[in-house]
Amino acid sequence: MPGILVVEDDENLNRGITFSLKKSGYEVFSAESVKKAKRIASANNVDVAICDVNLPDGNGLELVRWMRNCQNVYIICLTALDQETDQVMGYEAGADDYMTKPFSLSVLLLKIEAHFRRRKNEPGTPKIHSKDIVFIPGEMRAFVKEREISLTKNELKMLSFFLQNPKQILSKTQLLENVFDLDGDFMDENTVAVNIRRLREKIEEDPAAPVYIKNIRGLGYIWNQEVSQ
Repeated sequence: MPGILVVEDDENLNRGITFSLKKSGYEVFSAESVKKAKRIASANNVDVAICDVNLPDGNGLELVRWMRNCQNVYIICLTALDQETDQVMGYEAGADDYMTKPFSLSVLLLKIEAHFRRRKNEPGTPKIHSKDIVFIPGEMRAFVKEREISLTKNELKMLSFFLQNPKQILSKTQLLENVFDLDGDFMDENTVAVNIRRLREKIEEDPAAPVYIKNIRGLGYIWNQEVSQ
């Protein structure tokens, strides 16, 4: 299910956008500040971000730059201003589209639907196949038996790393260094085990008897299925 982040400090407008998107079948995350938006985007798979330019704890354009640098996300800026310079600044920050308040929720939904339709029809999108799993690296999306699953940022990075190194024993140290941000919060080996368990719960038919991610006692983990593109 596509994930959409709504960053808007106007409570009524945020609630209205969120309700409309959920009603249309999207997974929606809501934030009213830059700080909360970054926390949500770092922990979840966000496909689209709807971002107000004026936020209580910072400039929304800075948030746009941050998201553009660290994630593959379609960004729509919202603003109460209707000046060409503001729109230019939004596009220069990395926004893909722009809407001036007040705006139609129906038009916003049409823009989002058009984005997903274009992405679906893009030719030649590389895909990685492994048994019942399909992973699209360029979009950081994963499917199990043709059903899209919702993974956190770290779970997606871990899945990607395993698929890049199938049939190889990967130590906990290798996973820590290649999957997790070692410059951020301190990570220990238990972090790997916890995230492995959570990933298994989402991709394995029986997490207690995994067929994809096997534990090699005393050595680490191995992706135990063939991988093809």
